[in-house]
Amino acid sequence: MVATPSTAGDIIFRAGTGHTSGDSPSPILLSRAKAALDTHKARVRNHDLLAIADFSKPSRDPRFYLVDLRNGHSTSFLVAHGKGSDPAHSGWVHNFSNTHGSEATSAGAYAVGETYIGQYGESRRLIGLEPQNDQAEARAIVIHPAWYVNQTLIQEQGKIGRSQGCFAFAQSDIAQILQRVAPGTLLYADKV
Repeated sequence: MVATPSTAGDIIFRAGTGHTSGDSPSPILLSRAKAALDTHKARVRNHDLLAIADFSKPSRDPRFYLVDLRNGHSTSFLVAHGKGSDPAHSGWVHNFSNTHGSEATSAGAYAVGETYIGQYGESRRLIGLEPQNDQAEARAIVIHPAWYVNQTLIQEQGKIGRSQGCFAFAQSDIAQILQRVAPGTLLYADKV
C-alpha cells in the first residue's frame, strides 16, 4: 500500500501547460481539498485523485493541479476563470460569486458530473457541494475546452482569456483533463 502524502512538500509536481517551474498548489489549498474530500466522501467516488484550481495564481501560470493521492505525483495545467471574477481582465481572480448572471467563478468543492457535448465540444458537468457554489448546475458551470486558453495569448498579452465562470482548458489539454477528472472526482477551487 502506498502512503498518502500528508503535505504539499511530499508531492512530486510535473508541469503541464504554461510555465515549467515545478510549482505546486498552496499547501493551505491542498489541506482544504483533502478536508473537502473527507467531508464529501459519500458524494465522491474517486478518493485517489484531487483536482485543485489554485486561483491565488495568475491565469498565465498552470494553476489547475491533478494530485494523485496514491503516489504523490501531480500535473499542472492552465485554466481560465470567469469574467465576473476579474472584471478588469488583469489575469487575477479578485472575487468569487455564486450568483446567476455574475459570470464569476465560484469557490469550494465540486463533484465532477457526467460528460456531454455542448457548444465547446466534449465537456463535463460540475455539481457544487457547498453553499458558496451550490448554484453551479443551475448556472451551467462546467469543465470545457476553450480557444482562449493557450500559450500564444500568454506570449501576446501575459494572460489567457476568461470564461463565464467555467473551468476552461486548452484544446490540447482537454482530452487528458476529461480522462483523469472523471465523474465522481472532487474538484476544489479557491485562493489564499
